[in-house]
Amino acid sequence: MVRSGKSRIEVAEAVGVNRRFVGAWVRAFEVAGEAALAGGRRGRRPGEQKALTPRQEALLRRLIVGKCPDQLKLPFALWTREAVAQLIAQRTGIRLSLSAISLYLAAWGLAARKPIRRATERNEAAVRTWLDHDYPAIVKRAKKERPEIHWADETGISNQANYGCGFAPQGETPVIPRPAARFTQSMISSLTNQGKLRFMVYDGALNTAIFLKFLRRLVKDADRKLFMIVDNLRVHKAKVVTAWVAENTDWIELFYLPPYAPERNLDEYLNIDVKQALGRRSTPMDKVAMKAGLRSHMQGLQRRPTKVQSFFQAPDVRYAA
Repeated sequence: MVRSGKSRIEVAEAVGVNRRFVGAWVRAFEVAGEAALAGGRRGRRPGEQKALTPRQEALLRRLIVGKCPDQLKLPFALWTREAVAQLIAQRTGIRLSLSAISLYLAAWGLAARKPIRRATERNEAAVRTWLDHDYPAIVKRAKKERPEIHWADETGISNQANYGCGFAPQGETPVIPRPAARFTQSMISSLTNQGKLRFMVYDGALNTAIFLKFLRRLVKDADRKLFMIVDNLRVHKAKVVTAWVAENTDWIELFYLPPYAPERNLDEYLNIDVKQALGRRSTPMDKVAMKAGLRSHMQGLQRRPTKVQSFFQAPDVRYAA
């Protein structure tokens, strides 16, 4: 505009600035041309709009990933947005809105997940020893002796349990008609990474007689020695059980998982599949129907070895695949 004959005062009035700015623009243009007049990005630079410094963010993320809230003297069991807000206030003195905390959590790669229950009595060193030493030793022996490695566990199903969810109109809850009387069914099973599955349905709680009956059945049907991996249930270590195993050591040996580590037992994933599958079926009206449905599902799995093998692909048990 100046080059077209306008005075600096006229240009300043036209664009709404002080005449001194027009003079500075003219000098900059004379030195560097139009590039000197290119406007920069307006607003704050990336990172300037954040209340927390990069160092504070790194510390907070490290605390959230490595600790539980109660370990940091916060009145929460899990990391919720409210818990994170208190942590930030505790460590930095800065108070943020929940929406701002959501943005930080997303930027830190943290998302809400359903928690896993874990016993306080659990010994992580024992679990690591099982993974690094105990189970590899079993595999090493198996390569020489050629036994069949079975993973065994017990479970129970109830007509009162809800194992799944279903669709319903917005605002309405699905209703499952079923008898008010409670009835249950118990089962013990074992599986191998070759897809072999064995099971036995029984009533009530597991005892030594039932467990021995299951072991005898396995040995009777086996064409080679069995390595049986079980948890630390008292029945599994009962004197009558260990005495029988010692008498039949040519055919079976028992190995015990570390205490309170159910996620390392392959049979737990079979149990989950059973409960979810039965939860999708029609509700049994009596115990006879429940027992029949359980047997039917298990017999179907026995005819699907690839399905049984798929349980070994869960991250926590892939070491045994």
